[in-house]
Parts: sequence; structure tokens; C-alpha cells
Amino acid sequence: MWFPLRRLRGPAAALIVAAGCALAGCTIGGGKATPQPGPNAAPSTIVPAPVTATPLPPAGAAPPPAPATAPTGNKAPVALLLPLSGPSAGLGQSMLDAAQMALFDIADDRLQLLVRDTGGTAPMAAEAARSAIADGAKLILGPLLAAEVEAVKPIAQTANVPLVAFSTATQLAGNGTWLMSFDARQEIQRVVVYAHAHGRDRFATLAPLGPYGDLAVNALRDSAQIAGASMSRVARYDPAATNYGSTVQSIAAGADFDAILLAEGGAKLKALAPLLPYYGIDPDKVKLLGTGLWADSSIGTEPALEGGWYAAPAPEVRADFEKRFEALYKHAPPLLATLGYDGAALAAVLAHASPAPDFSAAALTNPSGFTGLNGIFRLLPDGAVERGLAVLEVHRTGATLIDPAPQTFQRLGY
Repeated sequence: MWFPLRRLRGPAAALIVAAGCALAGCTIGGGKATPQPGPNAAPSTIVPAPVTATPLPPAGAAPPPAPATAPTGNKAPVALLLPLSGPSAGLGQSMLDAAQMALFDIADDRLQLLVRDTGGTAPMAAEAARSAIADGAKLILGPLLAAEVEAVKPIAQTANVPLVAFSTATQLAGNGTWLMSFDARQEIQRVVVYAHAHGRDRFATLAPLGPYGDLAVNALRDSAQIAGASMSRVARYDPAATNYGSTVQSIAAGADFDAILLAEGGAKLKALAPLLPYYGIDPDKVKLLGTGLWADSSIGTEPALEGGWYAAPAPEVRADFEKRFEALYKHAPPLLATLGYDGAALAAVLAHASPAPDFSAAALTNPSGFTGLNGIFRLLPDGAVERGLAVLEVHRTGATLIDPAPQTFQRLGY
């Protein structure tokens, strides 16, 4: 079952956002996008269905040609700012490759991507933004890192160019900047509401010290309150630590909770999890919960995580994309590559507005939303992104879907 997200309070505020593009006259893969009547309607699809999408070159063929870096003809210029050099170059290139796939799939003829390298630094990102705006960019996709977004935001504001960034730095959202990223607060609220609906009333958390841990603790507290449950215990640990025994022991002493959020992923999660049963937290009685960091097939190898729940985009929605990406580029795409695809597809839909491309705030925040590689999403005027998330259960053979992601947006009671 799906419970509509509501705006979290306190430090976890500004959770929910809206986006949409059910624009009359928008062409998608040769068809027409149908205008949507309102916030309860199904989102418009920005990713062509596999049966109608323009097929990619067969496996082993050369990938689509790189988009031009300067505007040509009468196409609507849209900037794509990514770290194509520096420490994050691999991720940036994968996001660019995915964006190229989107334009190839949609067979777009109205959009011109102005690709700029940010180098992963604020100064280069700022210069990239100035260069793209000077070349006529009407919308900026990216950049990726928080410091880059912070540097680009005032430049985009001054030029009155909307910015759709890929960062999770929620403090930068708003005033013409939208964050098309994954928000742990939504993931926590989704899994907490689901867990409460399935008999869990008292929540605890193990979270690292630092911004991500702060976010998780605040989101759990607010989510438990929204669900009508309580948060009974919190334990924090040094993210640089290699031994979590004393922290787990402290939260296990006199445990009075029936669900515990582990705000961690990867190797650290697999090191934390077995300590819970060791110190007397019985996974048969205490449900283990996670964030989107659990969307990692390797965590199923840790027996203590078997049966744990987490919220994330449903993986089957992007399965076809992942298969085609790997055939083209000879490696599996990182999850963030899907943001490159959806960002380019979103821009292509807006470029097909009638009678002219429309990258306005009203077009970006149409409440009907979009369907992307990670399911439905929409942008709200406060700059955040609301996503329809699934709940998944951890198993050794992979995650199992136990509560599907919604296919439409319901009215949000906030």
C-alpha cells in the first residue's frame, strides 16, 4: 500500500517537491503528450516505452555521437554541466552517456545540449555556467556536487536561467534551483510509514556523526510522528571508526524498540549489521530498516540483513536502460546515470512545447509530474523533488519488491 508523503517539519522540512510537464503539444517519440487535469492525474511520460522507443545501435556498435558544445540552427540550447575531468570524471562521463541515450531514444530534433566540463570544482563550474549562458542556454542541467551548485546558482539566478541540479544539498534548493536527486528523507518516511502500517510502533536508529546522520535522525523523528509512532533511541558513531561494538551495545542495552534504521551502506553497513544479533537485537523481533544506500545487491551477502526493508526507486523500471547502457559502454551504469538520462529527457519534452520551447518555472513544476527511469517524480516550487518510491526486502538472491511504487500522485495533505 502507498501512503502519500507529507512535508516533514523542523530540520527535515522542505522534503516534498513538485515537477511536471503535461504540456499540450509536447511530442514524445513522435506522439503527443496529453494535458493532465491536476495533481491526482497520472504523470506524463518523459521516457519512451521500450516498445516504441527508437532502438539503440546493436550491442558492440559505436555509441551515439557526443552532443555539440555550441548551439546550432534553431534548436533550443540547454546546458549540461558535469565533471568530465577530475576525481568524479567517471561518474560525470556515465551521466553524459546516459543523456546521449535519452536524446537518441527520443529522436529529438528541437534540443541542443551545450556540454560543459565542471572539473568537479566550484570555479570551473562557475565558468562553465557563464560559457553556456553566453551561448544562449535557456536551462541548465547539473552540476553534480554541492560546491559546484553553490557556485552556479547565483550566476543562473542573475541570468534568469532555471537550474536543475543533480546534487543532494537540499539547502541550495529554491529560488530558481531544483534538485533532481535522491532524498534520504523521503526514503526514510516511506519505509517508516510502511513499517508502522505493518505493526512497528517504536523506532530507533544507528547513524553516523555528520550531516547525513543528522538528516537521518531528524527524518526518522519526523516520520515516526507523521506515522503515529515514536522514536525511542538514537546512537551515533564516528564515520571513520572501524569498530562499532560499543555503539551497538549501548543501543541494545534495555532495547525498547521494534524497528531500527541503519543509516549506512556498503561495507560499513555489512560491518554494523552482524553486531545487532551479537548484542541481543533479534532480527526476528526487531525489523531492520534502511535508506536508499541499501540499493546495493552486495548487501544480501550479509545474513543479518536478510529480511530488512528499505525504500528506493523500483529497480525493474530502469532494468532495460541498464542492459542497453552496458551493451553500449561496456560497463554497468551507476545509479546517478539515470539522472543524466531523465534530465535530458525532461529538457527534450519541454523543448517540444507548443508554440515554442518552455523552460519556465510553471512548466518545470506542473503538478502532474513525469515518469522517468526511477518511476514517477515531480518538482515543487521550493526546489526539491518528490519521487514515488517502492519498498524492497533484502534477500541473498537480491532485493524483492514488497510494496510497489505509486503510479500516480495523490493530493498531499500539507
